[in-house]
Amino acid sequence: MLRPLDELEPTGAEMARRARAAGMLLIWRAQLRKTHRIVVRRGRTEGTTISSSSGHGIQVVTAEGRTALASRDDLRPDDALGLLDRVVAGAAHGAALGLETAALPELQPARAIRDTAVRSVVLMDAQIDHTTGLLMLREGKTPLEIYCTDMAHEDLTTGNPLLKILEHYCGVNWHRIPTAPNNKFTAVGIENLEFTAVPLSSKAPPYSPHRHDPHEGDNIGMRITDTRSGKKLFYAPGLGEIEAHVKPFLEEADCLLVDGTCWTNDEMATLGIANKMSLDMGHLPQSGPGGMIEVLQPLKAGRKILIHINNTNPILREDSDERRQLEAEGIEVSYDGMDITI
Repeated sequence: MLRPLDELEPTGAEMARRARAAGMLLIWRAQLRKTHRIVVRRGRTEGTTISSSSGHGIQVVTAEGRTALASRDDLRPDDALGLLDRVVAGAAHGAALGLETAALPELQPARAIRDTAVRSVVLMDAQIDHTTGLLMLREGKTPLEIYCTDMAHEDLTTGNPLLKILEHYCGVNWHRIPTAPNNKFTAVGIENLEFTAVPLSSKAPPYSPHRHDPHEGDNIGMRITDTRSGKKLFYAPGLGEIEAHVKPFLEEADCLLVDGTCWTNDEMATLGIANKMSLDMGHLPQSGPGGMIEVLQPLKAGRKILIHINNTNPILREDSDERRQLEAEGIEVSYDGMDITI
């Protein structure tokens, strides 16, 4: 099992050299999995299967905070180096990562140099697109107050060691998010808000050692309660299934911010973007029987808002039939700088 990974050492060294030459931070993870599945009925083994898979993921970050990432489902060295070159080019010409201060000036009150109004960060998972922004807070003068589950913390200190990287800059105060039922918590610097985590059926990040071996806490949703008004918001960017324990959180919410990744289950494959199904990635598509539109229809929430929208989703086009269908159902599409009052 380890020999193919050992053989990648020269590739890893070359990738690190190219990233340094471009003045970029490189995060690279390669992995090889072998799965043994044994079917046992009534104490007798009825079947055994063995499957294996391999792949690697690349992320680079420039000194200015621009970033790009990509992954492949193989470990061929030439393809890995070619992928790195494309990712480096993408980061060099991409937009800078950062807080949308023009849309939300409250995020930068300008009280001091490198100041921010971000007092705590509450993570739903360890996905790259949900955590890379932490790097833009690295030059702060005080440690980041970061809340996440045990499983997310494990991924963010091993497979994608962002939290270890931040220890060399501003530092991190990690707060464990409990996932047991009715465990409420508050966050440092956030007044009048109470948080309740809800374990969800979804997927750990592709780089995670347990991507195909789900653990409670890989993904969570969050009920946020205003303790003054009693109003409730439910936030869930990764909803792969509406489980029984999740329904009350959906039904009782005054505002819903939920998974809007794909319109159809096979849209990425149909467009030739990737051979991935929405449900396989842990995201319930909007359309079709049992889809997110059907889930949202009977709910009382005054605002139903789709978030985490993939760039293949036609709802991003304001003149699309799919967007008009959402509007007819009273479902909103989120946008940068969206300000919500409930």
